[in-house]
Amino acid sequence: MANTLTNLIPDAYVALDVVSRELTGFIPSVTRDATADRVAKNQTVRSFIAPANAAAGNITPSMTAPAASDQTISNVAITIEKERFAPFSWTGEEEYAVDQGPGFLNIRQDQIAQAIRVLVNEIETDIYNDAVTGVSRATGTSGTDPFGSSLADSANARAILDDNGAPLNSRSLVINTVAGAKLRTLTTLVNVADAGTSMTLRDGELLNIHGFSVKESAQITDVTVGTGTSYQINNGGGYAAGATSLVVDTGSGTILAGDVLTIDSIKYGVKTALATGTVVINEPGLQAAVADNTAVAVNAISPRNIALSQNAIVLATRLPVAPRDGDQAIGREVITDPRTGISLELVKWPGYDMNVYHVRCAWGVSVLKPECIAAVLG
Repeated sequence: MANTLTNLIPDAYVALDVVSRELTGFIPSVTRDATADRVAKNQTVRSFIAPANAAAGNITPSMTAPAASDQTISNVAITIEKERFAPFSWTGEEEYAVDQGPGFLNIRQDQIAQAIRVLVNEIETDIYNDAVTGVSRATGTSGTDPFGSSLADSANARAILDDNGAPLNSRSLVINTVAGAKLRTLTTLVNVADAGTSMTLRDGELLNIHGFSVKESAQITDVTVGTGTSYQINNGGGYAAGATSLVVDTGSGTILAGDVLTIDSIKYGVKTALATGTVVINEPGLQAAVADNTAVAVNAISPRNIALSQNAIVLATRLPVAPRDGDQAIGREVITDPRTGISLELVKWPGYDMNVYHVRCAWGVSVLKPECIAAVLG
């Protein structure tokens, strides 16, 4: 059996508060699936999705039992698709040399923290990227920072989730620091008489707004968009509300997954890139009927601040699995990041007059409910 790294644990936990850490707003805003946490790398598990019930009818007394009403239960695949490590190493001579100065333990402490930092940031980025491609609809204007003068952006994001039937509880609005700075200058939040508290003014804390727990993330970045221009709906009878697969023509260039399309002044998130003349938007689809030859415009590059309910995205994380009979590692220990709740594994591998350390984690991300995700363009 491998030894427990008891001498490393104090270093690991102290390290979490020593090194600068980026803001991680997405990880605490999504669902953590305990079943998915135990699947093997590249193994797929299915999370069920019950369909909308469109069979409502009138109650008519009868001596005959009602007919069966079967439904097709759909599902979304969840895969542990990444097993990642962040390494660092020391030789005996290096340990001895730095002990004459800053001290080996002090340096190793920060190295552990930096390893945790890079893996947690990668998980946060993966959630953001999946959220971008899972957006149902969007509000705001590309190239214009949200919350410039009012709280209209969060109110409009709430309206999208409300219209889509998203749960009212456990909603988050994850924004970048630019949007956070704009919020912190709004009189509505910093005026104690209006806000009812001095928390934003004195401490910079962002209060809940319009039913959202407001969080910031350092991983919200500009989203590259397609080059599509001048496209139009190409369907003789147009499309009814709820349609998701749209045939377009006339235009040129690409429409990518994650793009935001404006159709009749409503902004829709693209699920599947344009291929053979068809583009697919996310559920719940068109909000109103669209006529043939209606313009389809690709919104410009911009960051996507994300409004979502917790059930919209699932994050599965677990520790990498060592062989049952052991391997060459001489120590393993679990470290739980207090900022995000993510558990990682610290492993020590011995060599010839040196040791290599790995901080490791495995994870996968999947969008379950696009209708519970909205974007606030920046």
